[in-house]
Amino acid sequence: MTNQNVVVADTSSGINLAITVHVTNSSIFTTAKQKPPAAPGGYITISRNKLLKNLEISGGARFNAWVNSMRTSSPTHVNSTPSVNDDQSSWILHHPSALEMFGQIIDASKGKQIVMFLDYDGTLSPIVDDPDRAFMSKQMRATVRKLARFFPTAIVSGRCRDKVYNFVRLAELYYAGSHGMDIKGPAKGSKYKKGSEGVVFQAGSEFLPMIDEVYKELVERTKTTPGAKVENNKFCLSVHYRCVDEKKWSGLAQVVKSVLKEYPKLRLTQGRKVLEIRPTIKWDKGKALEFLLESLGFANCTDVFPVYIGDDRTDEDAFKVLRERGQGFGILVSKFPKDTSASYSLQEPTQVMDFLQRLVQWKRRAFQEQSRV
Repeated sequence: MTNQNVVVADTSSGINLAITVHVTNSSIFTTAKQKPPAAPGGYITISRNKLLKNLEISGGARFNAWVNSMRTSSPTHVNSTPSVNDDQSSWILHHPSALEMFGQIIDASKGKQIVMFLDYDGTLSPIVDDPDRAFMSKQMRATVRKLARFFPTAIVSGRCRDKVYNFVRLAELYYAGSHGMDIKGPAKGSKYKKGSEGVVFQAGSEFLPMIDEVYKELVERTKTTPGAKVENNKFCLSVHYRCVDEKKWSGLAQVVKSVLKEYPKLRLTQGRKVLEIRPTIKWDKGKALEFLLESLGFANCTDVFPVYIGDDRTDEDAFKVLRERGQGFGILVSKFPKDTSASYSLQEPTQVMDFLQRLVQWKRRAFQEQSRV
């Protein structure tokens, strides 16, 4: 029996994680009484897909893959997702502007309760170099406040719940921080569900000491990388490299990987110029969306219409849930074509605000028409 490195692929992030397992007689690559033909140099010839599933890519190629993935996550690179070959106009045909298709969206939601889910960074606030200064505008805050008067509204962010609340400062919303692992509803309950109390949910609390330990180690280990910033989001960690020289990305990726080798219960995903470290539990923004719908009493309802707006790879988990449910839709915020499960698109936070304002105006008119009847 020997040790064999196995890669666990995270298809949403494009990053593979290596773990070590015990195998007997290279059974990963052979069936009973069969041996694959040997390749030059004593290597085993297998398909690329199987290699990615079962072997850790080492050396320069391994880190080149990491750096390429880090590079393509940047919105400054037009080819942000190499898997998408369509040009901009073709992509827009499949993911039309939510503003231009507003009438179609409203028609689809008629007779149903719209529930709003909003990412924060890059959706309600612009992407900035310093994550601690990702402030939303007063106009955006006023828009979200009005939105919550008409629709149940939740902020779903990779940020620590307390931190994103301090950015938004609206007590009437639901907040799902740390990619949905830390959820809390309005303290006075929701007006959309009579008698409900403030929702409180935390997934993976047992990982908190480990998260703190890794945070301290990463802070110490990244001191030699100018511009790197490690953010403690309580149930997860974010390693920001937006202000790091691109030539230093490979070294930063190597540092993060070397730290995580000692913590197999943590996994790595990737966002827009940020590496995310989370517990290896089956919980993400999509699970948070389902939990909040259930908390609001819409778990098995056919008359609910969830709308999720986000800009990051981690938001894809929520987009996929909506597609699988066949209810509502996702809106991707992006100026560039990306492989996505969202149905519609918006280019930037100012367009998100325009869309939310139109929703408010439409609902207000509907109430006014009902009052006249």
